[in-house]
Amino acid sequence: MSNRIKPEVLAPAGDFERLQAAVKYGADAVYLGATSFGMRANAGNFNEEELRAGVKFAHEHGVRVYLTCNILPTNEEADQLEEFLLRAADAGVDALIVADVGILMMARRLVPQIDIHISTQTGVVNYLTANELYKLGAKRVVLARELPLETIREIRRRTPADLEIECFVHGAMCMSFSGRCLLSNYLTGRDANRGECAQPCRWSYYLMEEKRPGQYFPIFEDEHGSYILNAKDMSMIDHIDDLVDAGITSLKIEGRAKSAYYVSVVTNAYRQAVDQYVADPENYHLAGWLAEEVYKVSHREYCTGFYYGRPDQCYLSGGYVRECDIVAVVDHCADGWLYGTQRNRFAVGDEVEILEPGQPPYKLTVAEIRNGEGESVPAAPHAMMAFSMPCPEGSFTQGTIIRKKKTD
Repeated sequence: MSNRIKPEVLAPAGDFERLQAAVKYGADAVYLGATSFGMRANAGNFNEEELRAGVKFAHEHGVRVYLTCNILPTNEEADQLEEFLLRAADAGVDALIVADVGILMMARRLVPQIDIHISTQTGVVNYLTANELYKLGAKRVVLARELPLETIREIRRRTPADLEIECFVHGAMCMSFSGRCLLSNYLTGRDANRGECAQPCRWSYYLMEEKRPGQYFPIFEDEHGSYILNAKDMSMIDHIDDLVDAGITSLKIEGRAKSAYYVSVVTNAYRQAVDQYVADPENYHLAGWLAEEVYKVSHREYCTGFYYGRPDQCYLSGGYVRECDIVAVVDHCADGWLYGTQRNRFAVGDEVEILEPGQPPYKLTVAEIRNGEGESVPAAPHAMMAFSMPCPEGSFTQGTIIRKKKTD
């Protein structure tokens, strides 16, 4: 039990809105990308000015910022690396997430004040590699996603105590070895190692025999067909105690391309789960409402990744399940009324949930809606419209989420 520490909750921040969501809902740290050298081309990412503002905002709220620099750079990109690293230092980021030994060594020489985290793209699967990277100056290793808990426990036991260990605990699983995949590049010309993956592993496939063109034969797995490359999503919300006991320093939530709603809900769930564990580790039991929260965002079927064995495949086309929609965000409350900004349509009579950071969802039936002019209306149908509604039971802070269960 000597491995027990309070782990960091590390949340994704694809843009400034998602950064704010992560901070508001309890992240200890965020990881984000600039407009180059990162592995998520489809995320919003941060230009130089936005990066500086994002770091300032996070630091004002006691949250650390880790900048991705985890592509495998071409010669041309390597020529631009020095300027990138100096800009990162100027912005005040707390750590660089790197996968390439050349980037690692240049960063140690050029910006030694910034911590180095070794990306999961490096594929660290044993204590030997972790120790050598530590000797080269790494502060943290982000282990490959393919490791069981017992292997992680052994890595922790055989590495220096001040080498931090980070592991993914929630989100999408790549079918390849920690993202080293050429399938997207081969089929679509979009390079996964440049952050442009088209996710062809999520597609359904049929076989066509050479002499029977146009005849497609399914590879049967069940009544839905076969999705032999389509992994389920990972969720370890029910196993915080095992993660801590294995000596994991940082619990990483996947999803820089996910919505601010996703970031808010999942970050909040892991924040509360960690805090509940730390408060009473000997009698830890995850609150039921927290176990339900991760099902209220868009997700594939869940599994526990490789932590307890082999993960399962997702047999649904596309695979995504979405049980709830965000319908509004709170601006402020006053005199028994809630004032907010609409995100998706909702109407009088709908039952909604208000998710305040650190609190169980508060259920409320919408008794009345008024538009920005104070006129009573049957629904809030227009995106970003100002509205108000009675909320006599509570006062909620700015940015709090209002959602409702999908009915279609």
